[in-house]
Formats: sequence, C-alpha cells, structure tokens
Amino acid sequence: MGRPEKVIKRFAEISKGFTWDEFVKVMAHFGFNELQTGKTGGSRRKFVDEHKNVISLHKPHPQHIMKRYAIKEALTTLKRLGHKL
Repeated sequence: MGRPEKVIKRFAEISKGFTWDEFVKVMAHFGFNELQTGKTGGSRRKFVDEHKNVISLHKPHPQHIMKRYAIKEALTTLKRLGHKL
C-alpha cells in the first residue's frame, strides 16, 4: 500500500491526529481543489470539484489537526457523491 492509500485509509477510519495538509491531499485525490480566499477569508474553507460540488468546513487552528466531526462531514459528502473509500 503506497502513501496516498495509507492517508486515504486513515481519513476513512477518522483517525486521531489527521492533519489539514493530509486532508487537502485526500480532497485533491478525489478531484476537489481548495478555493482561494481573500485577505480576510477567515478559517472557513471550500473545496470544489469539476461538477461544482462543494465541501465547506473550518480549517483548524492554531494546530493543524482536523476535528473528527469535520472529517465525518467530508466523508459523508464524498460517499454521497459516489466516491469509494
């Protein structure tokens, strides 16, 4: 199992210690790109795929560890869109 598969597996298992950078990589794997925000975009981030599907959640700070509820929300949306995890 390569590195991308391991990160996706950790994401699907809602592992503790899952980082924002890992989350961005998982979203890119499924075709989602993070929308760029302005100077004062706040912590809310949106990811959009080619079909204009949007996943919106808060970027964790000051640490970069994802909240479990945010991972669950993203997982639910990806599964609803038909992505296999």
